[in-house]
Amino acid sequence: MSSSHVERAQVLAEALPYIQKYYGKTIVVKYGGNAMISEELRRAVISDIILLHLVGIRVVVVHGGGPEITDMLRRLGKPSEFVDGLRYTDQETMDVVQQVLCGKVNKDLVATLNRMGGRALGLCGMDAGLFQARKLDEKYGLVGEVVQVDPAVVNDALAVGYIPVVSTVAQGVDGETAYNINADTAAAKLAVALHAEKLILLTDVRGLLRDPKDEDTLIPEVGLSQVPGLVKDGVIQGGMIPKVDCCVEAVRSGVKNTIILDGRIPHSILIELLSDSGIGTMLL
Repeated sequence: MSSSHVERAQVLAEALPYIQKYYGKTIVVKYGGNAMISEELRRAVISDIILLHLVGIRVVVVHGGGPEITDMLRRLGKPSEFVDGLRYTDQETMDVVQQVLCGKVNKDLVATLNRMGGRALGLCGMDAGLFQARKLDEKYGLVGEVVQVDPAVVNDALAVGYIPVVSTVAQGVDGETAYNINADTAAAKLAVALHAEKLILLTDVRGLLRDPKDEDTLIPEVGLSQVPGLVKDGVIQGGMIPKVDCCVEAVRSGVKNTIILDGRIPHSILIELLSDSGIGTMLL
């Protein structure tokens, strides 16, 4: 028997205790960045999700779609504006966000999952009052802050064997409007409401790096008490601050741990969950 067969068997054997550990548990994956854009990475992520689902792990996918929204606005001749890193969302932009996220991006993802052998079901935050929000601040326009999550529809979908795929548009509680919601925040809030075992945020970075210019300085584990110091020292900076805040909030509210994971590495989800070699940064 060739050594590659033996290696393959060893990999599968190594996965067994992890499959047993997560069997029947809920894992929320925030899907975004390059892993959504590159066809090769997209297929790797989707096959990972299907595999986890098939071995009895309850996987929920939450997605954004910033590049697609920007692209559609550009085609309509409307420039994208950002305030403090959040997309300024007027009514016309909100219409596009809703169409692109709840329509095209969500259904494309569902179709790909189904085509590759999964059983996916698309949901948006307005379905069955899943995400309810109020206006975050006038300066961002129709950007919402999630005030309530009703996970019943997601639990129902999981119970009958579907992979729920959730787009992050919320129903307004303070007006007849929909709100654009930050996908990391929405994923964290949903993970809490589902009593998830794990929240995985796929990003375009290795994880938390002690030296942002050196990928070999990955910090594999961070305790919540270490976060303020890492912010002060500039290790957690820029766009990583809100991501880490989401993770901290989720862990404080009952999610076992959260992982900031490099979506640019093919099959990073499987490597992180089902092998001895964790490759992201875990907050616990």
